[in-house]
Amino acid sequence: MMIKRVHRGACSLLTLALLAGCASGPGIPETVYYRLPAQPEVRTATSTLDAPLVIDAFYADGVHSDISLLYSTDPEGDRLRAYHYQLWLDPPTRMLQRRLIRTLDTAAIAPKVLETLPASTQHYRLLTRIEAFERIKRDEGWVVRASLNIRLSRSGGELPLLLRDYRREVPADGVSVRDSVRALGNAVDSIYAELIGDIEKLQQRG
Repeated sequence: MMIKRVHRGACSLLTLALLAGCASGPGIPETVYYRLPAQPEVRTATSTLDAPLVIDAFYADGVHSDISLLYSTDPEGDRLRAYHYQLWLDPPTRMLQRRLIRTLDTAAIAPKVLETLPASTQHYRLLTRIEAFERIKRDEGWVVRASLNIRLSRSGGELPLLLRDYRREVPADGVSVRDSVRALGNAVDSIYAELIGDIEKLQQRG
């Protein structure tokens, strides 16, 4: 009788150990949250806007508004997939908006660079749509693609002062997701630097 009790007790302990192993075993990936790398130094703009600049929250269609990092194993990047355990710390629509505000504010492109302003105040406004923000696997390695449609207008104006698609493809330094995150940061910062140049040209012509 004693042997049977010991046997049953050992079986129970073994069952509990197996269940615990299933709950915390190596088969379940750890969720990792990413933020873009620190921004590089931004040069001061040579020509600036004569009124405050409002940067609206970016908008995006479908998966580009989600926090999941996106990738493609097709060389052209036509079919996108979403990682389940590799996520952005903030949605790209907010993350890229805040980065643009910091960039343009540091560049002193306008007297003030803000998220919002009373409609009665004369101001400029930037509207941005995310069209691509993903990593793509190719034979030579991973590259990242960033594409933003940006529209600059002035309050009361009927036509945009600037309407452009900004696109970048940047090779990642390695195969890890972290390497692609750094490359995406570089791609976005390159787009923002070009945008500053375009706004300067507008002011010089105006």
